[in-house]
Amino acid sequence: MLTRTGQTVTEADRHKLMLDLLKDRPFATVRDLQTVVDASPATIRRDIAKLHATGAVRKVFGGIAVAEAAGVLDRVTARPFTENQMLGVAAKKAIAHEAEKLVHDGDALIIHGGSTCYLFAMLLANRNVRIYTNSLPLAATLWQNGTCHLTLSGGALYREPGIVFSPQAGPPEFYASKFFLGAQAITPTGMQESHPLVVRETELLLQRADEVIVLADSRKFGLRARNPIMPLARIGTLITDDAITEANHRMLVDAGIRVILARPVPENS
Repeated sequence: MLTRTGQTVTEADRHKLMLDLLKDRPFATVRDLQTVVDASPATIRRDIAKLHATGAVRKVFGGIAVAEAAGVLDRVTARPFTENQMLGVAAKKAIAHEAEKLVHDGDALIIHGGSTCYLFAMLLANRNVRIYTNSLPLAATLWQNGTCHLTLSGGALYREPGIVFSPQAGPPEFYASKFFLGAQAITPTGMQESHPLVVRETELLLQRADEVIVLADSRKFGLRARNPIMPLARIGTLITDDAITEANHRMLVDAGIRVILARPVPENS
């Protein structure tokens, strides 16, 4: 392939440039890659597929992400909400659709911040339900596009996770039949998070719900974060995608959790 300057760039050259870009960031969109690789979006997507097949990167919605080390408990830090929206979208959408099936008209729900919960809540925008949330992106979208009854937590905005929280506040005056939340990491000891304020907020919300339903794609297993949120035994239902390993599925079942497997629809299908 010839660049605009007349130089020949091989596939190997493009792959190296793409991998070099990921050294400084956890993920890159196709548009990001075009800034360093002088190629069409179609060529870049073919390169992404090849790199994904070799395990050098992970193919995600709209681009690529750093590959995860197989079989290693990787310590993770919290990604901004806007970045999380780009990752594992097909699995998250499938999980969201399975979660919607658990909601009945008239339900009172607590929906935590997070990208999977955001997709789930969008499916409820015009349902006859009451929703309490600490997610500003979720609340803003439901305000603009929904008709459901919405209650927003009070406090200061924490921009990175996109949640509203007051460290001095106690549990909200809202009682729910179901509490839907995501997970940053799931291990045999339970759910974990990086943001201490997310841990504190979750602890308060747990006091106001009858059933805990976790929405977590299979990438969250085998990771670990700094702060424990709750043991596996506190979870009633967990919805994940069908890429979960047999060992992790057994771990959940042995903990008494009802496991629902969502089947993502492949891109371009």
